[in-house]
Amino acid sequence: MMKDTDTKVPHRGHELLDVLARLGGSARNGQIAQVMDVSEETVRRLVKSLAKQGKVERVHGGTYLRGSQDAPMYSGALEQLPKEKTRIAKGVMSLIQDGMAIFVNVGSTTTYVAEQLRELKDLIVVTNSISVVAALADHNGSRVFLAGGEVSRAERGSFGRAAEEFSKQFSYDALIIGADAVSPDLGVLANNPREAELTRALTGHAQRVIVAADCRKFTATAPCVACPMDKVTDLVTDGDPPDPLAEALNRAGARTHITSKSGRITTRTPLPDAAEQ
Repeated sequence: MMKDTDTKVPHRGHELLDVLARLGGSARNGQIAQVMDVSEETVRRLVKSLAKQGKVERVHGGTYLRGSQDAPMYSGALEQLPKEKTRIAKGVMSLIQDGMAIFVNVGSTTTYVAEQLRELKDLIVVTNSISVVAALADHNGSRVFLAGGEVSRAERGSFGRAAEEFSKQFSYDALIIGADAVSPDLGVLANNPREAELTRALTGHAQRVIVAADCRKFTATAPCVACPMDKVTDLVTDGDPPDPLAEALNRAGARTHITSKSGRITTRTPLPDAAEQ
């Protein structure tokens, strides 16, 4: 039986609640607007009304279902550094072309990347991220494949051997990955061992490995090696890497793309003889 408070929720409000449920309990307002095919202003009005009824909670730039177990992850990751992550996402998008086959992994920054990739068309996208599927499926002629496996609600993604075996069936123009930390000695690091295992399994299936990471990750630590430095072809970030990391990227032959507040992207290419040093 429908509760009295539910009768006050308009049709669009119910639709928004359904979208949040499908996205694992929380999402950025921009992503909700994309899925519902409405403006962000419409989403904000609906969210404001639903919040008054106790159906959702609002955070900066996003919304989560009241009582959702995923709320801490959203407010702790997706909400942080939205401007910086948007710039990084635009930098990644500039490296991708229409019709490419790409893999995009789970993560807050890669969620922003997926939103920017909506500008492209006819992509073949393989992902283990529910958020990436929601952003790109049935849009601009792109085909999106969700790798199967055990689903983690907190990370909004699937992991395990099934996800790995499915993803390895494809050959990719680019592997787009986030990072919990970036080490000059070890490469791209992750907190989740299953995420790291999936990334390691796919580096040999892609022509390019594009790492999207804000500059805070240069001083962070994480326990699992997801991608050795010599497999990285591109790093897209929002600040200068410290000298040891810059030297490691140079030795690996990786390009560094630094995004500025003005929207300009500065690309640093490795020295020709860097690999021989």
